[in-house]
Amino acid sequence: MKKKNKVVIATRGSKLALWQANWVKARLGELNPGVEIELLKIKTTGDMILDVPLAKVGGKGLFVKEIEEALIRKEADLAVHSMKDVPTDLPEGLHLASVCKREDPRDAFITKIQNSKFKIQNFMELPRGAKVGTSSLRRSCQLLSIRPDLEIVQLRGNLDTRMRKLDEGQFDAIILAAAGVKRLGLAERITEFLEPGISLPAIGQGAVGIECRTDDEYINDILRPLNHPETSVCVRAERALLKKLEGGCQVPIAAYARLLTEGAMVQGQESVVTGQGSGNASLATRHLSLVLDGLVGSVSGDTIIKGSITGKPEEAEQLGIRLAEDLLSRGAGKILAEIYKKGSSPI
Repeated sequence: MKKKNKVVIATRGSKLALWQANWVKARLGELNPGVEIELLKIKTTGDMILDVPLAKVGGKGLFVKEIEEALIRKEADLAVHSMKDVPTDLPEGLHLASVCKREDPRDAFITKIQNSKFKIQNFMELPRGAKVGTSSLRRSCQLLSIRPDLEIVQLRGNLDTRMRKLDEGQFDAIILAAAGVKRLGLAERITEFLEPGISLPAIGQGAVGIECRTDDEYINDILRPLNHPETSVCVRAERALLKKLEGGCQVPIAAYARLLTEGAMVQGQESVVTGQGSGNASLATRHLSLVLDGLVGSVSGDTIIKGSITGKPEEAEQLGIRLAEDLLSRGAGKILAEIYKKGSSPI
């Protein structure tokens, strides 16, 4: 196995993407002293299309395609992605070498600050007809199912742009992934964390994935210590559900998996494994169970089909497939077909 003197990390150029890429760069630098590591910033199709809802653009991998092409051309050695942006089918010759420890997977409800206080204290306190900004059909369908009176407005752009639009008064509230807000040091702007019962997260939300060429032994070897087994197994279950549903990151599909100690109550937060283990063996020796919740909703929020399944961590993919089949048997396929027909194509 030939050691490399320089390693190139491909990444998008947004603040959050650069935070994630620099975190990986720092970890690799600590573990491999003497190796030069540099970032290659790449603009993706998703970064360039800002005036159209992504759900209407069509095509999968709008935030990763150009980055994967750089890997294939060997212009970069590895790529750092937000897992929720990564399609379930990867190009031939590429694979996910590591999935890093997950940050908070929940959605964040953010409101304007007035006189050092949040103008609106929580989601249920939103006034009737309030304007809520989000770019996600997954979020909007779930929120509308609870509050059909709300006006959901398309919100694109980086985190700074979205916050600015909120503070300018264009929205009463915006919904963002809590992980990104926390990673960029803006946790104090979060008015309320939306629990999965209100807004089930996107597949892979909060997790960072590292993609590389399958046959690059050196890169695969140095990435191995960055893989977090507990996060990896949960994300595999979620992605298996997404693949079976033939969905993408811009359709109203949600899934969230977590590992629990044997016999623990599913809702008992104290029993959720936070991931102190360091190897796949730890999953087996601790007798854990994997719980996966999934959801498919109509864009209007009129119809929400939910399901849950529990099984062994080593059956992660099978659990995802079985839950997807259950959702399909209860009408999820019909909902998704209608969405695709109207032009909200999977990404």
